[in-house]
Amino acid sequence: MARLTALSRSVVGKRVIVTGAASGMGRATAHLFADEGARVAVVDLGDARVRAVVEEIAALHGAAAAQGFVTDVASLDALKVLVAGVVEVFGGIDILVNNAGVSLITSAFQDEESFESNWASTLDINLTAHARLIRLCLPHLQAAGNGRIVNIASTESIVTTAGLAAYAASKAGVVGLTKSFAVELGRHGITVNCICPGPINTGMTAGIDDTAKATYARRRVPLRRYGDPEEVAHMTLNLCLPASSFVNGAVIPADGGMTIRHT
Repeated sequence: MARLTALSRSVVGKRVIVTGAASGMGRATAHLFADEGARVAVVDLGDARVRAVVEEIAALHGAAAAQGFVTDVASLDALKVLVAGVVEVFGGIDILVNNAGVSLITSAFQDEESFESNWASTLDINLTAHARLIRLCLPHLQAAGNGRIVNIASTESIVTTAGLAAYAASKAGVVGLTKSFAVELGRHGITVNCICPGPINTGMTAGIDDTAKATYARRRVPLRRYGDPEEVAHMTLNLCLPASSFVNGAVIPADGGMTIRHT
């Protein structure tokens, strides 16, 4: 009897850009795609950090599995160089994961100079870079057919923390950006989806005391723990599978149930 299912769950040979890939969720995502047979562009700041992740992947899957690109995503010119470089090395782009982000203090009470600087940097990296990179990758995603875009937002777009106004605003913007581009690009066979990670053990949360993390998780997260970067990476991969062809414009919390808990 022939199998009933026809849609593929393989990303073997797919060409993937992952920004913010030198640490945390980005690193886990780059590794996972490589584990599943994709070719990964590891994008981040800092040559040593990028090279370390590329070498980790190459040690497991060979030199062709990953290529490093040291890129400041806040710069439009740098993003143009990035896309041209990825296309030159991989011959095209099938999947874009916009993961790069920063969390800088933006309080109503801080001094004007630091507020203005932190606000501008946060929006440039967390939101504007996503829109720019999608636009730059678009011709290649169209040429590849069935392109996939995943934007990493945050549960800070749903519930938020005092003193992080720019971070919350940028992540809410990522959700809106995802929905708008999902509507616009769907007719071209390209899906655009968004993940909202909650409390995850990454460099961004490394400064929080372990006792405070445990207390927060017990009080707020039904699973009673922080998440692991790989758990977010697997959701990202799922949205990029050929079999996920009818998932478009979705905003998916990966937060252990945090945002649905009332008491």
